[in-house]
Amino acid sequence: MAKTITEKIFDARRIDEPFEGTVVLGLDVVMCHEITTPVAIADLEWRGKDRVFDTAKIKAVIDHVTPSKDSKSATQAKILRDWARRHNIRDFFDVGYNGVCHALFPEKGFIRPGYTVIMGDSHTCTHGAFGAFAAGVGTTDLEVGILKGVCAFRPPLSIRVDINGKMPKGVYAKDVVLEVIRQLTVNGATDHVIEFHGETVDAMTMEERMTLCNMAIEAGGTSGLCMPDRTTAEYLWPFISPDYNNDINAAVADFAKWRSDAGAFYAKTLSIDVSRLEPAVTVGYKPDQVKQVKELGDVKIDQVYIGSCTNGRISDLRIAAAVTKGKKLADGVRGIVSPATPDIFRQAMDEGLLSIFMDAGYCIANPTCGACLGMSTGVLAEGEVCVATTNRNFNGRMGKGGMVHLASPATAAASGITGRLTDPKEYL
Repeated sequence: MAKTITEKIFDARRIDEPFEGTVVLGLDVVMCHEITTPVAIADLEWRGKDRVFDTAKIKAVIDHVTPSKDSKSATQAKILRDWARRHNIRDFFDVGYNGVCHALFPEKGFIRPGYTVIMGDSHTCTHGAFGAFAAGVGTTDLEVGILKGVCAFRPPLSIRVDINGKMPKGVYAKDVVLEVIRQLTVNGATDHVIEFHGETVDAMTMEERMTLCNMAIEAGGTSGLCMPDRTTAEYLWPFISPDYNNDINAAVADFAKWRSDAGAFYAKTLSIDVSRLEPAVTVGYKPDQVKQVKELGDVKIDQVYIGSCTNGRISDLRIAAAVTKGKKLADGVRGIVSPATPDIFRQAMDEGLLSIFMDAGYCIANPTCGACLGMSTGVLAEGEVCVATTNRNFNGRMGKGGMVHLASPATAAASGITGRLTDPKEYL
């Protein structure tokens, strides 16, 4: 019987089916950060169950408000820090070593094809780029995951998105996924996983694939997945080479078992020809409210934000820097760049990218999620407008009364130069 990658993972990790329609899966990775995990820690302590199922399978980071901005955020960080020390969590990343979780953990090689991954964070779906089933969960599920290493799911149906064609000048993975969300709508993938297929996806880097999968949740998806292949193996090679006797072909062949079968059932299939796409941006307060930049009039901005788990990786910074080089931010526009991890920060510094941004008038911030969800390092005032490489444009997302336009790093950088939403093609 032909199966999707999700069906294969569920079969391989199934521990129990307590009743029809609910499957208990064994977990390969449980991720934790300082916003959602302290609540789970406190409840486990209250119940007398302050334990962890496997210290090697738990990954923890302080990444949303870092360094702490006030006593409350410092308390949240301290709860996670003390818990990690108490249980000897090996992979705990504190201030100075921390970064945006969904960029840092893949960078460290923690995700593999076929893995099951949970975190108390909706953008956990990012890790599906590696051919893993990765899902954001609530506090109770996170607690059980920490304590027992299991999580219960309703087996999701799959939506197949075939993406083909050559991306035109000025069009990037962010533009592609915005088009996917526009077509599916914000509820179109609820209780489904989204599989990304096609020649365009096959040609993408792992960083581009992570951008696609990162925003699957914005269409309501439980997770987003790409098929593991040689590109996946090459990204993971520093971590997995001993497992395959330094034979990358063996790794590629092994990964193939996690690819969806021809003839597998899909609840829906969507086809996108990227050669027809234009640089895109969100309008309004929902991620499916997407328009071509060239369709918009004179939309003025107050801030440019380049960073986040969607577009804060080194390739994103290179794109934005290429647009920005030799230019200045428009009068009245402030810019913030937040490399997603310390390694990305260091690489951007070594390549001279940070100097390009600073020469243009940008503020360089430490790796953090802060501004993306309106917690720190770039919060908007009421009535202000930001073009951001982040993933959500909900009302008040980056600050009460603020407006967020989601865009690619190229579009964000070009907009910073003109002071209004701008098609980046003329700057490329």
